[in-house]
Order: sequence, then structure tokens, then C-alpha cells
Amino acid sequence: MTMSEAARETSCDWTVTGMDCGSCATKIKDAVARLPGVSGVEVGIMSERLRLTLDEAQTGKDRIEKTVRALGYEIAPRTASAKKEFVLPGVLPAADQTGAHPDDDHATHDHAGHDHGSMAASTKQDESSHGSPGHIHDDPADRAKRWFQTAKGRLVIFTALLLAAAWIIEYLAPEIGKWAFVAACLIGVAPVAQRAFAALRMGQPFTIESLMTIAAIGALFINAAEEAALVVFLFAVGEVLEGVAAGKARDGIRALANLVPKTAQLVTGETTREVPAASLSIGQTVLVRPGDRIPADGEITEGTSGVDESPVTGESVPKTRGPGESVFAGSINTEAALRVKVTKGPEDNTIARIIRLVEEAEEARAPTERFIDRFSRWYMPAIVAVAALVVLVPPLAFGQPWDTWVYRGLALLLIGCPCALVISVPASIASAMSTGARRGLLMKGGAVIEAAAKVDVVTFDKTGTLTHGRPQVTDVVPFGATTEAELLAVAAGVEMGSSHPLAIAILNKAKDAGVTALSSQDAKALMGKGVVATVGGAPAWVASPRYAMEHGGLDGLGLRQATIFEEDGKTAVAVFREKTPLGLIAMRDEPRADAKDAVRQLTAMGVTSVILTGDNPRTASAIAGSLGLKFEADMLPEDKLAYIREIGSKGGVMMIGDGINDAPALKQASVGVAMGSGTDVALETADAAILRDRVTDIPATIRLSRAAMANIRQNVTIALGLKAVFLVTSVLGLTGLWIAILADTGATVLVTLNALRLLRFNPERES
Repeated sequence: MTMSEAARETSCDWTVTGMDCGSCATKIKDAVARLPGVSGVEVGIMSERLRLTLDEAQTGKDRIEKTVRALGYEIAPRTASAKKEFVLPGVLPAADQTGAHPDDDHATHDHAGHDHGSMAASTKQDESSHGSPGHIHDDPADRAKRWFQTAKGRLVIFTALLLAAAWIIEYLAPEIGKWAFVAACLIGVAPVAQRAFAALRMGQPFTIESLMTIAAIGALFINAAEEAALVVFLFAVGEVLEGVAAGKARDGIRALANLVPKTAQLVTGETTREVPAASLSIGQTVLVRPGDRIPADGEITEGTSGVDESPVTGESVPKTRGPGESVFAGSINTEAALRVKVTKGPEDNTIARIIRLVEEAEEARAPTERFIDRFSRWYMPAIVAVAALVVLVPPLAFGQPWDTWVYRGLALLLIGCPCALVISVPASIASAMSTGARRGLLMKGGAVIEAAAKVDVVTFDKTGTLTHGRPQVTDVVPFGATTEAELLAVAAGVEMGSSHPLAIAILNKAKDAGVTALSSQDAKALMGKGVVATVGGAPAWVASPRYAMEHGGLDGLGLRQATIFEEDGKTAVAVFREKTPLGLIAMRDEPRADAKDAVRQLTAMGVTSVILTGDNPRTASAIAGSLGLKFEADMLPEDKLAYIREIGSKGGVMMIGDGINDAPALKQASVGVAMGSGTDVALETADAAILRDRVTDIPATIRLSRAAMANIRQNVTIALGLKAVFLVTSVLGLTGLWIAILADTGATVLVTLNALRLLRFNPERES
């Protein structure tokens, strides 16, 4: 390539709406890549993004857009401002969003008010490809609507009503009912045929759309309008479900932006003023008040406070940060006011990087092709070719009667119609999803079930997944004549009114023990070392063992006991009065009661378990040792992503998480599973969700997925086996058209009944 040719090439970036599944991305990528001067084509389904390198001397941007629209999708250029404000498709700029709650607890964000409206930039709809009410892809204007309010939903409802009316009319007047079935079939297949024709013009003759079109038209030709209409209806239902699932997943990715507050308190001289967080630049200083989220990545210049970094690192206990230390955007300031110098712009802060990691994980992960689409690559061409030979060869080569062989050819097309196959796979998937939903196991579609069945490694985030996500008091050790009740009464008095997780653990322990906290006043934080307050008329401290040693609140024996607690992965605090040690309280984020049994079940199923956590190695080692699994500690989102990418190259990997920091890893894994107590974003970004907060539901999910895939293999064998037998008998003239219809319908009934067996399957029962 010459220097002048390289200079002509530009990187182009578009938002493409309407993609529902992997075949959509493949279709767009193949069509665009065929154009001259196009290279490096990347299509992201969840990010709704098309990126490529273009030589505009050979192909203009308008031709790219026209090609995409011809396939039935909407396309609009991504504006340059999208990077500065990090605006995702369907998300308003940060200064204009509503519904953010910067002072909410990190695990319970309320996104109800978040605006997921249509794109700010969109192009006018192409009338030739979008004007039809039967347009099958998502319209940007449909994003805020329920499924039944969208164009696809209305098409499904209208077709269902036509089918119901046709069955009633056929019962009363059969000659009229037939035309109702024909109408239902034609209305439903029209947009599918349009897409099949567009794909054909782009050099893709055997897509799932062409398969469905040939099957429906073939069925109409042999007077099987009822069956044709039913198959088209079921296909449309599948498209609606795919669109709903894709929209939910995209909403989850967009909601990541809500973690960064919309506004910040910019320090200018001796005053502060409120400015949009998206306008902050490197070098500026912001004031972060207690309870506020930090608006940018930066360095503390003044103040010391506990900082809850769980949205970023997954660390279960806030860390004390002071001058010179770095803090992350989206973290929560829990104790005292901080002044933070901005070190990274809005487009490069921690949350922005996590969003990019989610997108990159989604784009790098090969989308699972639907089984029928894969099968149709050779199945439909073969069936069409055989049917054509059956119709043409005997009359032309051997002088056989045309009527006989056209009849046999049409019977062949009917048997070749993938009715049983089209129904069998979604029937099994629907039954499995229904069984799972009744037990709190949610999986977002067949691709997730297929991937879960192949999992051989499960990686767990620790905090809130294997553990409860809340520190609990494990040991209360009074010294000397002090009783346990007296120790808790003093400690609770010092911590009264604090929202720190360790304080809450102590207060809960006192409440459970029936101990009333002593009255207190003048509580004061000790720069991250503890808390002092006047309790019962005299000063009392709850502080770190090191601080207590320095101030006469702990002796050598007590320090050794605190060290033992810490080696067990516990957090120890000393309670003392002036020069008088009262005792130690140890806390730990305990494993869930069923975590050990879940690991045992996974091991029995041949699945390896690993903990990935942002906690320190001592805590991770203590938890992992008690459960009998491996661990990786001190992991940031980038580390988790890299680890899963590495082991994912060797086989199927499932990631279990509950926080925002898990989002990139959840997307990178073959299957990402969110625990029910996790954040909204984790639940929406993940491929599956466990609603009951039971770790044993993880092996149950894998067990259900494996059963579903076994059921699908059985259905495919039934459908293809019957077709193979009757294809031969139809060509030989041993079976007529009515037998062909019976064979096809019989196969459909058999695979449906087999799929319904999954409704009685109990995934919690170990086999």
C-alpha cells in the first residue's frame, strides 16, 4: 500500500439499531466487507456499533449506510462528542440525564428514572426498507415501549389473531378459513422475504430468512396454509423475544454511566461551585462531601476518609484514603470531606474504562449462531436441489408425467420444510427456561443455555457472591473483669449513628445479644484509625490494634490475638478506655451457608471452581481454604477480564458476580451469571441471574442447561430421522402428500412432547 492510499483511508464509526442476534451482526459484516475499499469491519451487537476502515475514493459512507439499510437496519454516524461525554447509544449526555442518585448505596442503585430514550442523532428512515409496518427489526422509537407496542409485537399479535380467527372460520366454513391462513402466512412472511431478498442481493442466498421464505411458500403451494402460517408466527415470536432480550442487555450496559454523578463541586479559590462532572479537566480540584460519589479519577490533596471502592474493586470493607493517595470515579466517600485533584478526564475515568471493557468483551466474543441458521447452510440448498431434480429429471429425461413428479416434488418440499426443527429447538429452550424461572434460575435465551452446558470452569467473585457482602462479628474477646455484654455496650455506644460497615456489624451484634448501647456524645473519627466518643461520661475508643497498642489500649497478648484473627482473614478492632483495654471484636464477611456444598456439586460434575476477588490475599485465602477451591486476590476489573479471557481460550467458563466491577468479566465469560442481591447493572449485563441468592443454584443452572441440550439433540434426531425416512418414501412414490403432511406434523408433535418433559425436570436433584 502506498503512502497516498493509506492517507485516503479513514476510520468510520456508526450506530446500527435493530440487531437482535449473532446472525444480524454476521449479515451486516459480510455485506459491508464485500464493498471495495472496506477493511477491518467490526460489529458489536450490544454496543450497536459498526466500525471499519474505509477508502472513500472507492466507496463512500453513504453507500455503507445504504447497504445496511437495505438489510433492514437503521444506521447513524456516531458523533465526535460521544467520546468526550462518553455517550452510549440511547443515553443522553451526562448533564441531561435524569434519575441518577449519587448518594445511593452502591448495591441498590435506583435506575428507574434513567432515560433510555431514542438516539439523539438518527437519520431519516429509508422508505424502501422501513416503511412497511411489518419491518422486523427494532425501531429506535420502539425502545421505550413494551414489546406489544412495537412494530414486531403488533405483527405477532395481529398474526396470532388471524390464526385464531382462521381456525374458527375454518371450523364454521372451511372454504373461507383457508384464505385466512393464507393471509396470516403472507403478512407474516412478507418482511422475512424482504430481508431474504436483500441478503440475496448482497450475496447471501441461504440465510434463515430464505429458509423460512421457501418453507412458507412451498407449504402454500401444496395447500398447507395452516402449517405455513403457524411456522411464520412462531418465527416472529422468536424474533420478538430476541429483541426484548437484546434491549434489556443494552439497558444494563447504558446504566453503567449512572455510577458517575452528574455534577461535581469544583473548587475555585476559596469557594466552590456546582459544574457538570463531564466538564471536569485534568488538574482541577473538586470537593467530595461525606456520602457523595467521587466524580472523577484523582488524587486526594486534603482530608482523610474511608472510601468505599466496591463498585470498582469489589473490596468488601471501605479503605482509608488520605493525602497523596488515588481514588476512583464512582467510589463513595463514607466519612469526611475530601479535596480531590482530577488526574483523568471523563472519557478515561474508571467507569468509562469499565464500559469500554464491557464493549470489547462483547465484540471479542464470537456470537453463538442459532442452530437452525447453521444447519440451513447445507440443508436448505440440498432440499431445494433435490426437489428441483425430482420435479424436472423424470419428465425431461424419462418422459414421465409432469403432474406426478410435481406432486412428489411438492411433497418433498413439505417434508423438507423445517417445521419440526424450527419448533423443536425453541420448544426445548422455552421449557428449560420455564423450569428454571420457577426456581429462580433466569437464562437469557438459547445461546446462554448452550454455552452453560459446555462450562468446565466456574469463577466466583467473592464479596456478595460466595459471601453475604456484609461483615459480621465472629468473635468477642473481653479482657480482665470486663464481660462480653459490657464490651459490646461500650463498642456500640462509640459506633452509635455510624454507617460504616464495621460499625453496623458491631451494632447488629449488640442488638442480637440483647445489649443496650451506652449513651454517647462527641463521636469523632481518628483519621482512619478508629473512632473515639464520650461513653458513659468517659472517653472510649474502637480502633485498630496498632493504634490501641500505641495508646495503651492493648497489650502484647492482645496484639498476638489480633494477629491470629487477621491471619484467619478477619478484621479485628480493639475496644478500650483511657489506658484500660476492654477487649477485641473480630469481624468477617462470612461465606454463604450453601457455598461449600455448591463447590462440592460442581466438582462432582467435573467443573473446576476459582475465586476472583479484589480483597487482600489473607481474606481470600481464608475463604478459599474453608470452601476447598483456588483463588486469585487483589484483582481489578482488568485483571478479572484478562484471567477469564485466558482460561476461556481453553474451554467454557462461567463467571458469577454481583457488582459493577464484575461487568467486564461477566461479558467476557462464556456465561456471565449475576446473583440476585447484586446491582441492577450486574443483573442486566449478565447472561443469566440467580434470584434466590443460593450458590447451589449455580450447579443447578449447569445441570438444567445440560439436560436442555440433551433434549435438543433428541429432538433433532427425531425430526431429521422422520424426514429422512419419508424423503425416501416420497421420492419412490410409496407415500403421498397426506402422509407427508402427517409425517411433518407428527414430527412436530413428537419433538414438542419431548421438549415438554423438561417442565418436570428438577435441576436441584443430583444425578
